[in-house]
Amino acid sequence: MLGNATGGAGTDRRALILVENLSVPFDRRVWQECTTLRDAGWTVDVICPQGSKRDTEPEAEIDGVRIHRYPLRAATGGPAGYLKEYGSALWHTARLARKVGPVDVVHACNPPDLLFLPALWLKRRGARFVFDQHDLVPELYLSRFGRGEDLLYRAVRALERWTYRAADIVLATNESYRDVAIRRGGRRPEDVFVVRSAPAVERFQPVPPEPELKRGKPHLLCYLGVMGPQDGVDYALRALAKLRDDLGRTDWHAVFVGSGDAFDAMVELSRQLGLGDQVQFTGRIPDADLVRYLSTADVCLSPDPCNPLNDVSTMNKVLEYMAMGRPIVSFDLKEARVSAGEAAVYAADDDEAEFAGLVAQLLDDPDRRARMGKIGQERVGGPLSWRNSQASLLAAYAAACRDHTPVSAADQVRTGKRQRS
Repeated sequence: MLGNATGGAGTDRRALILVENLSVPFDRRVWQECTTLRDAGWTVDVICPQGSKRDTEPEAEIDGVRIHRYPLRAATGGPAGYLKEYGSALWHTARLARKVGPVDVVHACNPPDLLFLPALWLKRRGARFVFDQHDLVPELYLSRFGRGEDLLYRAVRALERWTYRAADIVLATNESYRDVAIRRGGRRPEDVFVVRSAPAVERFQPVPPEPELKRGKPHLLCYLGVMGPQDGVDYALRALAKLRDDLGRTDWHAVFVGSGDAFDAMVELSRQLGLGDQVQFTGRIPDADLVRYLSTADVCLSPDPCNPLNDVSTMNKVLEYMAMGRPIVSFDLKEARVSAGEAAVYAADDDEAEFAGLVAQLLDDPDRRARMGKIGQERVGGPLSWRNSQASLLAAYAAACRDHTPVSAADQVRTGKRQRS
């Protein structure tokens, strides 16, 4: 059935997916796309950076997907650091794309909005270009750096505009992003497909709660996700301080799972707030341990503040909390409501005191927590499931390859020789 949806299974079609932001298969969305295409009969290659602790091999073939990785040092030192990072990534991506050889589709995932450059090179050699917009980079710039619409902001707007123009098909993670592609990017509605990120349900299977994870407290609060400047971990910590100091609640232990640019600063902030005994930072942990914490959690936290990026972005952690049947406290963001619906409660206007109050209400109402958790699981298993995203992804590829002749068998033979040499 998946093969019929592509219009291309059995014809030896080849896709090359370009990623700069994360390694693969650690990037769960990209990995789901890879396996969906593979199951539909596509030959799939990926070019991405090497991870620091996982995905470290330069070359790997995993479940039939060929992955080509390059060394990359994350940017430090302001704009010059980003220029060095992105320049290195583009050079390695172009080098490895030559090694992969001819493809039918080049599928570039942002950020940054620079991968249209190697995509254009492949497009001139017959590939169709699918732009997978994971983030709105202009909004990311405004939200992360707080410098306003300066020269660098105008530069990232230009890069986004050139990427839209170069693409044959655009994949948007939600309807808000699709609207931006049509309104700001000038794309035709029929060329923009919503492929929502969805949790890998096989990864998020609840296990029996482990009370010892609560460190002797009646309740466990849990945060899962990246800890960057725009992710709101500082809002969560200040809300927890208010939960303790203003509401007199000390009947909880909180665990923050994940890492990122702001990790060390958040550990220090927790100390400054006097939360060291009640807040635990684990860093990145194996999936089995992550599931243990989420299965034990009474309330999960989604403290992303309202800014130009967060308001219109789908948060993976919200979907993962829902898959585990956990109730959520969130700030009142447009796409948070689209995703979670009644599986979450919402504090307005980045109000940390209200956030704390909502946590307290849920801790006192186990029946409500159970109802919210069930709603979340039903949404993830129904309208927000990866099955629906699979259909949209394959429809997008079919549109991209309409009237497109697959790469020839001779080209593939030459590519195989090049890879073995």
